[in-house]
Amino acid sequence: MKILKIAIIGGGTAGWLAANHLGREMHADPAVQITVIESDEVPIIGVGEGTVPAIKGSLRKFGISEAELLLHCETTFKAGIKFQNWLDEAVHGPDHFYYHPFASAYPGGLDASPFCLQNSAHFPFSDVSVAARVAEAMRSPKQIASGPYEGEVDYAYHVNAHQFAGLLARNAQQRFGVTHRVATITGAERDAEGNIACLVLKSGEREAYDFYIDCSGFASLLTHRTLKVPFVDKSNQILTDTALVQQVPTAHEAEIPPYTLATAHRAGWIWDIPVTERRGTGFVYASQYMQEDEAVAAFARYLGRPLEGFAPRKIAMKIGYRQQAWTHNCVALGLAQGFVEPLEATSILLTDFAAGLLARNFPRWRGDAERLRPHVNQVLGYAWERIIDFVQMHYHVSDRNDSAFWRDNRFGTHVSELLRERLDKWRIYHPQQTDFSSRFDLFGVENYLYVLYGMRFATRGFPISEFERSDSHQQLERIRAQTARLVAQLPSHRDWLNGLREAARAQQIGAAA
Repeated sequence: MKILKIAIIGGGTAGWLAANHLGREMHADPAVQITVIESDEVPIIGVGEGTVPAIKGSLRKFGISEAELLLHCETTFKAGIKFQNWLDEAVHGPDHFYYHPFASAYPGGLDASPFCLQNSAHFPFSDVSVAARVAEAMRSPKQIASGPYEGEVDYAYHVNAHQFAGLLARNAQQRFGVTHRVATITGAERDAEGNIACLVLKSGEREAYDFYIDCSGFASLLTHRTLKVPFVDKSNQILTDTALVQQVPTAHEAEIPPYTLATAHRAGWIWDIPVTERRGTGFVYASQYMQEDEAVAAFARYLGRPLEGFAPRKIAMKIGYRQQAWTHNCVALGLAQGFVEPLEATSILLTDFAAGLLARNFPRWRGDAERLRPHVNQVLGYAWERIIDFVQMHYHVSDRNDSAFWRDNRFGTHVSELLRERLDKWRIYHPQQTDFSSRFDLFGVENYLYVLYGMRFATRGFPISEFERSDSHQQLERIRAQTARLVAQLPSHRDWLNGLREAARAQQIGAAA
């Protein structure tokens, strides 16, 4: 039987990313009908406002213009993440920070890591690309004349999650003919083979589809409640389990940092994400190490707000993923598939990756599923494990010793066998491309280099020749010269964004005249 009717359960970023990926792949077959069923009784979580550069490829593929994204989603640029206070203050100073930028390390092509590790006093690892100092100078990653999705420095975005979902929804409906239905689903029924036969709506109606995509968030209506897919709990690797969320308005003239700020505290960290009209902030903590009233008070201090009347929204975080994302005729995406705390913007990254993977491996006939399902589940299982490794590594390699939370992250948590093997190797030799044998490591060698050596990870290294020393020195000096040029030439982040809005207003006035 040919699969013609596809239901996506839930909207938000996950549901509409899935709709665009599938819509683009299926649009050539007019018999295929994709319906997003979204409840008006379930709010969007709406805290995943950070992205990584891979999102640009998807948006371009969907046919969404970058100008539309920038103008309609309170969008700002994100050149990377600035990590503050993730190391021992007594050793590294009270305001220690490092960057995990998106720009490629060593644009000259030579891996100068051995030289940097031997000369870290003069060539800190943040200087192996131009991005960190450009971001610290509050510069835009793009020139005024830069083309769509192109810049002097690689970048992603900070977005208003609600508006971003709306942009994706409009594009899926207008460009790919996706249908939008507002209804509340209370359950589902299964057939004799275990497949989902139909959805049960709050109205009492039953609606049947050929294939179902569960984007119902933490509720996981189909994958958990109906199909009973086991959850792989990773709370023994990542200890944070709660987030307090608060939006903070910003002054129109204030500069906008082109990075996410991640500030560590004694039981977790705080995210600070600037969009054009406000900052999205979140206090992430481990409840076994900090009581809620302590967390609220610490969060209020960070924001400079009086504690009285301060009531941030609380979100419980269950860290882990479904043992199989694809079961029978249903695939879970987004929070229904799993969750890793917000460090490194992994939620949208994994959702976008998984939705693209499904679209490229979608069963056009029911019998195709048996051949395609194992591959998709294997890839997603590997991707989840490596994402958890990468997030955990930020805590595990820290030398903070000021609380039980940080000591347990260093010495008392489970570390995957592969991460342990990699760290043991990297204590001798720095990370290299050959350490990442799978293309499904969504974070690769450069990401690990930036984080490990931003956090002063100790690698023994090896002697290098005078030729390699000279070549490395010259390459790093060229990067410094390029950095100085870009800091001098690039407009400020806010000036670039204001200029785009002024140009858009002028164009509207001209069109009206």
